[in-house]
Amino acid sequence: IEYLAANGIRAERKSIYDDIETLREYGMDIVRGPGVKSGYFLGSRDFELAEVKLMVDLVQSSKFITSRKSRDLISKLQKLVGKHDASRLQRQVIVADRNKASNENIYYSVDVIHEAIASNARIKYHYFEWDLNKQRRLRKNGQFYEISPWLLTWEDENYYLLGYDGEAGMIKYYRVDKMLN
Repeated sequence: IEYLAANGIRAERKSIYDDIETLREYGMDIVRGPGVKSGYFLGSRDFELAEVKLMVDLVQSSKFITSRKSRDLISKLQKLVGKHDASRLQRQVIVADRNKASNENIYYSVDVIHEAIASNARIKYHYFEWDLNKQRRLRKNGQFYEISPWLLTWEDENYYLLGYDGEAGMIKYYRVDKMLN
């Protein structure tokens, strides 16, 4: 009650007990600590701290996720654990000879491709390669590629799209981080 009052929230003992019971009814694992003045705490969460740490490490070490997206994802992962444990998630996994991706859109490209596969739809996109000056250069003189996506696969730290190219009459694969638009 004192803590709530210090944060501008008026509460009575009975309303707090009712709130705790409501949280329990909705599936929260609210546990009373040992002793008379120990209080209540959240006993378990959907993910254990060790599991969230593993996800943070995977995000940080993943080559296809940009540094900015890694930070965004980790900040979302922190919400899966308590405030005290969230500070313990600021870790740095060092992976030798690892460059992070520069294509911010890969996140969304993977989602669009999954949707196209699920709805049996074709997709169009630009495909690029890196030139000697480390600049993107669109292939096929900037014309769109069109493909019927079949599946996404993960190989050597990259997503690849496997699909049928009707124009060429054959199955082809493309690195998703080199796809635009």
